[in-house]
Amino acid sequence: MLLATFPISLTHAQLQALPDKDAQCVFVGEGRTITVLLHNPSSSPVTADLRTRLYQASSATAVSLGETPWKKLTILPGQTVLESATLAFPSIKAETRFVIKWLEGKNEVIGTTEVMVYPPDLLKSLKPLAGEDPLGVLDPQNQLKPLLKAVAVECQDLEDTALEDYHGKLAIIGPFQSKAQLREDLPNRIKALARRGVAVVWIQLPPEKRHALKPSFYTVPEGKGAVVVVQSNLAAGLAERPQAQLNLIDLCKLALAPEPLGLPNPTLNDTRP
Repeated sequence: MLLATFPISLTHAQLQALPDKDAQCVFVGEGRTITVLLHNPSSSPVTADLRTRLYQASSATAVSLGETPWKKLTILPGQTVLESATLAFPSIKAETRFVIKWLEGKNEVIGTTEVMVYPPDLLKSLKPLAGEDPLGVLDPQNQLKPLLKAVAVECQDLEDTALEDYHGKLAIIGPFQSKAQLREDLPNRIKALARRGVAVVWIQLPPEKRHALKPSFYTVPEGKGAVVVVQSNLAAGLAERPQAQLNLIDLCKLALAPEPLGLPNPTLNDTRP
């Protein structure tokens, strides 16, 4: 565990930066928002001048990238508050782990936050998945097409071309924002597409306030192909969320090579293929 390489002494610190359950994920660049829970365990209000110190980490070393004043806060006794800091992350070529030390007063470390940082070209991984043909895209919100263009992934706009006329191997249908963007015959057209051997990832509408419990995604075999039906939250914020892009890539792989469902094995590590 990386955070073990950053020991924290809270002997004199009055505030605590509580650890996240999972690492936060952002793209490289400036203006990236990192959240932190700050807790005052004492019986008195605490006013503190806080700073951040950023490290780029590897399995064996951590390189300090500098320290930045953050803000002055007053936190009431026993109170826990959610705050956010805006940081810049340097250019990288692959997934890279960074660590933020939260500092109070004279170099007192009150906690750390782990951040996974990603390059902006994650979606280039869709190009080899699509093969020699363009990637089919039905994207009424115009969320995905600009991202594909930016990483030179050729796509065929299925709003201009009927689904029946698409002859590639992989199609992404969605995201959608409203029912007005859906044709009534869309499910049947998607079925026909899959029966011809096309792997389809179908991103659903955002759920209404009251909706039946559904899995986050599931695979439906159709003829020579398969449709992976995906709840909208897995692909929400494609432009801003690395996890949404990683999810989309994995879902496309699943549509191309569906795997039968089975019971989980808790003795195996869960690693991304």
